[in-house]
Amino acid sequence: MTGHWLARMLAPRSVALIGASPRPDTLGRGMVDTVRKGYGGGIFAVNPRYREVHGLECRASLAALPEVPDLAILGVGARQLETVIEEAISIGVGGAVVFNRGIASDGSDPGLVERLRARCREARFPLCGGNGMGFYNFDLGLMASFIPPPDSTRAAGGITLLAHSGSVFVMLASSSARYRFNLAISPGQELGATVADYADYALALPTTRVLALFVETIRDPGAFIAALEKARERDIPVVVLKVGRTEESARLARSHSGAIAGNDAAFTAVCERYGALRARNFDELMASAVLLAQSRRAGPGALAAVLDSGGLRELMIDLATDIGVPFAEIGETTISRLRARLEPGLEPVNPLDAAGAFSEGFAGIFEDCLDTLMADPSTAIGGFEFEARDALVYVPRFLEIAKAAGARHHKPFFVLNSFTGTLNDRLATELAETGVPLINGVQNALVAVQHALAYRDFQARSPSLPGPTPPASVVDGWRRRLRQPLPLGEAPALALLQAFGVPASETVTVEDVAALTDASEALGFPLALKCAMPGVLHKSDVNGVHLNLGSLSALTDAYRDLCERLGPCAIVQPMAPAGIELAFGLLSDPQFGPLVMVASGGIWVEVLKDRCFAVAPVDEAEAARLLDRLAIRPRLERAGGGAHIATLAQALARFSVLAATYGDEIAEMDVNPVIASASGCIAVDALVIARDGARPP
Repeated sequence: MTGHWLARMLAPRSVALIGASPRPDTLGRGMVDTVRKGYGGGIFAVNPRYREVHGLECRASLAALPEVPDLAILGVGARQLETVIEEAISIGVGGAVVFNRGIASDGSDPGLVERLRARCREARFPLCGGNGMGFYNFDLGLMASFIPPPDSTRAAGGITLLAHSGSVFVMLASSSARYRFNLAISPGQELGATVADYADYALALPTTRVLALFVETIRDPGAFIAALEKARERDIPVVVLKVGRTEESARLARSHSGAIAGNDAAFTAVCERYGALRARNFDELMASAVLLAQSRRAGPGALAAVLDSGGLRELMIDLATDIGVPFAEIGETTISRLRARLEPGLEPVNPLDAAGAFSEGFAGIFEDCLDTLMADPSTAIGGFEFEARDALVYVPRFLEIAKAAGARHHKPFFVLNSFTGTLNDRLATELAETGVPLINGVQNALVAVQHALAYRDFQARSPSLPGPTPPASVVDGWRRRLRQPLPLGEAPALALLQAFGVPASETVTVEDVAALTDASEALGFPLALKCAMPGVLHKSDVNGVHLNLGSLSALTDAYRDLCERLGPCAIVQPMAPAGIELAFGLLSDPQFGPLVMVASGGIWVEVLKDRCFAVAPVDEAEAARLLDRLAIRPRLERAGGGAHIATLAQALARFSVLAATYGDEIAEMDVNPVIASASGCIAVDALVIARDGARPP
């Protein structure tokens, strides 16, 4: 591919090996041996100490080469990096690979890494690394590293692997040949290009069918999102394994929303918004990658599987229930055909145990049943489980049946061995030649199926179309108010919600008994009375809330209690109808911007941890999907039915517009509780915490 700014580095016509060495067991010799394994382009050795290295004429510097190379691979120490990279930039080298982490052995020059990053980005010079392992271009046969994969001539495929960790890069790219890569990259410190840049390049390659990412951080959030959008446009699934998801948030959150988000909430929300699929471990990552690398996409329906064991079928059903993978609801025609083919005592159901008596026609039953299930309109993905080991396939014809099924049916299809430790690389490679993945481990396979179905559903969605914002005069007025040094109390916070169309309780602020009496006459009984003193963030924690006050005397007594313990400033509200408590939240993530949260609400919001997040804003359809994911969802359905859910979704979508509008002014916002009842929903409490720097000192 030409035209992309990374093309000369990742698909070079010539390579210079800086620091090439004839000495065994050195990095310089490793580079020479690795690059020469399968690469057909020009190779130049550079090292002033030698005139020849392993059959290659050796030059003293890059400038002394007969031509400017597209790629320079740097096997030099930290002290030489800056000089060599500057030379490469000055003569027009297309890019470089750096293995060194940019720190001298004695710890000197701690600013080197940032200087290199700044220089490379200033010059827009592609640099892979440092502190990485280079890259493998399987399409080109170039292993730009000092450690080759065990089989550097393996057939290329459709998986692009991007792995921050050099160890992960080597482990995955050097693993079973069942994983067919077109490109594998170890970006390391991302001094000259980020994961997002490499993804953008890979998405333009005709050989890329799926992106598999192992990431520790996202250094360029905007470009990463742009890559995910590009992947959707080109129908290329992205599977991500991100580490660090259980670390505590770096900032001290004062609202409930911030306290329960953690530092992974934003990344999860971004993946869900743009269709990236989250894996929890390497097995899930690669199982999903090989299934999604097929050119066929899942259509309507769910999983259909044929197994050779009743016990393994029960295990699959149990795990599928845990994971949430549905099985295809096969039709009566399919059931009749299965019943006619199965031996007596075997049920014509999906998933299917087809193993009867071991006889001459044993394999034929499996073949016919597999074809019948794959042909059913409700089958989106097909699986065939049997004991597949390199040492023994107890029914050799099963392999041919699997190959034929993969070719005959235009649906995703895989072979499954239920035990992850099975040794079957040879069989997996043989099946891969025909486009059929062999996945070890039933849970790994089910997660891959879940990802394939989720990707199908994501691709079918209409783009999110959030609702309108209020008039500019209203938006600007509230922005000025949020930037004032005075904190935003509960009453104005609820008014802010109302300005964006979120139903909120009518609220009156009082500071003496006379105002309290006036408020009661205006609002009517029963009433709620709450402390509104500055600095009291969570009123229930200090017994600052009195509910169901049915008379003026009860209201006055409650107010005197608050005055004595907490202070005279309070708010009065009509009692909300009984219902189910939810919480809305706004979080401003430093990388990805404002997020919206919906959760089970009330005083148990942090304990129950029944919540989900989305990148703001969302439309009503996405808001409804968020509500569907809550454990409290069945209770909501029982309480008010479909119209009730629609009202909640509308309120959440409107709140998300508020979040997107004021993400620069609001760090966190809690709306808790939002009370949902048969009559609709209403927000009765709200807390706003301004962003640092949003207000003048």
